[in-house]
Amino acid sequence: MSYGSTAVRFALPLLALLAGAAVSHCDAAPDASADAWKTDPLSGGDTTVVDTTRDAYSRTAPGIDPSRMNEFFVGNSFFNSNWVTAPASTEGRDGLGPTFNASACSGCHFKDGRGRPPMTEDEPFEGLLIRLSIPGSDAHGGPVGEPTYGGQFNHQGVLGVPGEGRAVVRYSEQPGRFADGEAYSLRAPAYTFEALSFGAMRPDVMLSPRVAPANFGLGLLESVPEPELLALADPDDRDRDGVSGRPNRVWSVRLQQTVLGRFGWKANQPSLEQQNSGAFVGDLGITSPLFPDENCPASQPGCRAAPTGGAPEIDAAKIAAVTVYTQTLAVPARRDADDPTVRRGADLFGSARCTACHTPTLHTDAHAALPELARQTFHPYTDLLLHDLGDALADGRPDFLADGREWRTAPLWGVGLLRTVNRHTFLLHDGRARSLTEAILWHGGEAAASRDRFVQMHASDRAALIRFLESL
Repeated sequence: MSYGSTAVRFALPLLALLAGAAVSHCDAAPDASADAWKTDPLSGGDTTVVDTTRDAYSRTAPGIDPSRMNEFFVGNSFFNSNWVTAPASTEGRDGLGPTFNASACSGCHFKDGRGRPPMTEDEPFEGLLIRLSIPGSDAHGGPVGEPTYGGQFNHQGVLGVPGEGRAVVRYSEQPGRFADGEAYSLRAPAYTFEALSFGAMRPDVMLSPRVAPANFGLGLLESVPEPELLALADPDDRDRDGVSGRPNRVWSVRLQQTVLGRFGWKANQPSLEQQNSGAFVGDLGITSPLFPDENCPASQPGCRAAPTGGAPEIDAAKIAAVTVYTQTLAVPARRDADDPTVRRGADLFGSARCTACHTPTLHTDAHAALPELARQTFHPYTDLLLHDLGDALADGRPDFLADGREWRTAPLWGVGLLRTVNRHTFLLHDGRARSLTEAILWHGGEAAASRDRFVQMHASDRAALIRFLESL
């Protein structure tokens, strides 16, 4: 088990004195103007920590109430520990599968960071999964799973239960040039399934590959008041700026009603409790109070007959602890915010209108998910809304109100530490982009004008904009 997140909590007071590990708005006194995001190092407001090591995404947010720390430790444990096949003597940690993609949450979110696609055709998918559905919607407006393989392709199975098969991604290069003549190449993915255990999928199956996103700062995003997010929406593009973000409306299992979506690549989850519970059953095959049924389509009798780890396999208290864990992971501070090149890059990021979707600053009010997250000003660079990013990035798969070309704006905070923490720089929903530059170049649809401004920039300006992103 990884103790990176928990052990640091005891060290924070000393680190704050000796190395500035925990910082607050009172310490830094950032500019309160609308452009404060350009120089404010406190990306997570008072939940920011200074860390540039491999543990940068795994720190406990400063100021967490001591009474909540035991719950945090329990959540950390269940997030990072491997689950085992039932029945087992490991009480409370059995029930893996029967089919699954990983045996621990950290298998995809390594060090609470971002997953990646396979490096070779022979490498199994872990950190990248494939959603499956067929045309139509369920009773609550969500996707309908593929009849034989369900809503998510699970390539692994416990003893006696076959995995569903093998997914393979292959890439082709698409060359291009910047306006100044410098060449670049983008890699376009193509996905196939091999050795399917239960026969062919329906011909009209729709698939959506999705890498695991980073976990830090999620409690802040959960706590942004809905009116603030809706005020950023412009579904009819009334201001005629070409950007028309809109909210997703999704089914809340807890509330039994349709609510605002915030999490997931298409904002298809309303809360961290539901996001975590859905990942447990979809990725690990672990049932929970919100999702008590095993992920076993009728066409897979071995899956349906396999022993379980109880009903449910992870109880409400443990799900609550995992939720507290994901709500209270600290946001890493920016680096070099006052560097002249970084500041010029911030200006270029704004003038290219990247901020039309990657909203620099959001707020929480008194009604936050946890009291420690209340009344914060922070800089995630997202509006949590859906935007049409064009044909090149389209998956063709609707998800509640999100259509096949729409994606939720990805938060950019912490992106400059991705190489340090996760040893890669693969970006976008399927990890196809090998760098920040490639990620920008893939943007189309509502982001096409901003992409084109980047293409037209002089090489030194492009480098400054990327340097700014690397400072986040």
